[in-house]
Amino acid sequence: MTDLLTREDLAVDVLPAAHRLLGCTLEADTPDGPVAVRLVEVEAYRGADDPASHSYRGRTPRNAVMWGPAGHLYVYFVYGMHFCANVVCMGEGVAGAVLLRAGEVVSDPGLARARRPKARRDAELAMGPARLAALLGFDRERNGVDLTDPASPVRLCAGDPVPASSIRSGPRVGVAAAKDLPWRFWLDGSPAVSQYRAAVPRNRRNRVARVSGAPAGPD
Repeated sequence: MTDLLTREDLAVDVLPAAHRLLGCTLEADTPDGPVAVRLVEVEAYRGADDPASHSYRGRTPRNAVMWGPAGHLYVYFVYGMHFCANVVCMGEGVAGAVLLRAGEVVSDPGLARARRPKARRDAELAMGPARLAALLGFDRERNGVDLTDPASPVRLCAGDPVPASSIRSGPRVGVAAAKDLPWRFWLDGSPAVSQYRAAVPRNRRNRVARVSGAPAGPD
């Protein structure tokens, strides 16, 4: 295991935290064995000043993990079918998180393919927040785990520094509020970066409460 990110590394504003996460490795213990991905796409969400964030309207039992301390995993369920995961950042008591949108598998590829047998190619194994969460086995039981603890079932390892020239940014995916903020960041050239899709109006039956960067459909 390489060095883990520290709580201090993540107790910063969501934008530098998002940049810091690119190139880092997320390791998870699953029933099938350890799986790890190199993060190649993320999205930043603040709190009171970000109407697209879960924490915009204040603290609730659902979003409590977002309020710190930094370095914990915030997992939520969306569309009644998918889990998505965020890394909590900012100072304790101030909500903020970075959605993990995509990663490149850096562990046993055979195990990863066995866990995601419907993926048509390796680049799709963790392409999109729902696929990433499924590959790493994230569910409600993983909500709140400490990514900075070596004994944690999910660990966040520091990667090699990523030059600013390799980072691209653009609008967040599938959010109607503050939709033009360029707070999605990705590594240029990675085949695992997900495809951009703007928010699509949903009818009353399918409408879902505002989420911290929910995918715009099954990922």
